[in-house]
Amino acid sequence: MPRMLDVSDEVRAEIGDEEADRLLAGDNAPGSYDCTSCRTPGDSEREPTSTVLFIGDETAVLAFAHAGCLPSQVVQVTEEQLQGAVRSIGGDIAPGAGAPAVAEPEKSVPEQAVLGVTSGLVLIAGELHPALVVEPTAPIVRPGTTGAGDDFLPLLIEQGFMPLTELTGVPPVLHGWSVLLAMGQLHAVLQPGADGGQPVAWWQAHQPLQVTEGWRAAANKHQQVLMYAAPVGSIGRQPREDLLRDALDKAAANGKLVAAALPLAGT
Repeated sequence: MPRMLDVSDEVRAEIGDEEADRLLAGDNAPGSYDCTSCRTPGDSEREPTSTVLFIGDETAVLAFAHAGCLPSQVVQVTEEQLQGAVRSIGGDIAPGAGAPAVAEPEKSVPEQAVLGVTSGLVLIAGELHPALVVEPTAPIVRPGTTGAGDDFLPLLIEQGFMPLTELTGVPPVLHGWSVLLAMGQLHAVLQPGADGGQPVAWWQAHQPLQVTEGWRAAANKHQQVLMYAAPVGSIGRQPREDLLRDALDKAAANGKLVAAALPLAGT
């Protein structure tokens, strides 16, 4: 079935007429998708949808957005930003800008885990704190290793995150890490660069993520954000903050939660 897709002339010029025509015919375009801008579900069979091509130094990713959120366009990014975008949206990586792959969320990609990030307010000792909850979509293995297993929490513990058994206090500040908030939107989680260099993105939003006014106010008040991380299958997508808190408490009780307080960068 043809999709309600908009492929701009600049996107067509990059991907070629043949690929563009296949997208418009519905051959390569997903029906349902997560909008690369607002992160909510979309359906290219039922609502106007834009194709957005992100081009790095060596690779490219074709993503989809509600037409009301973004027009169809080409966005030049650094290779590092593109890798962060791939982790964020779950897109496939193409070998070059001239042959972009299509992000197809309905297909599983076992070798590539995507980091899911949820923002919410957590009540600790009678006070609300801004929090980010990170859970990958698949087990994370240590770089350079193969096989089963999940090294997500051990890797974070090595970076300074603390294991939790209950959420009774604010975790220690992890210096060198930070949460980038700009113009009231969430952009990235930054980690220390190599050899004390400039911070680099550990996780980066494909497009800046909206946060609630309450979350932003709490972040500005405390000047830090609490980051909680759990292995795949521990938290899930929770529609309400009370359910998210219940999932966090359960993960902590099961020894599957680490946390740190990250200083706020930006406003």
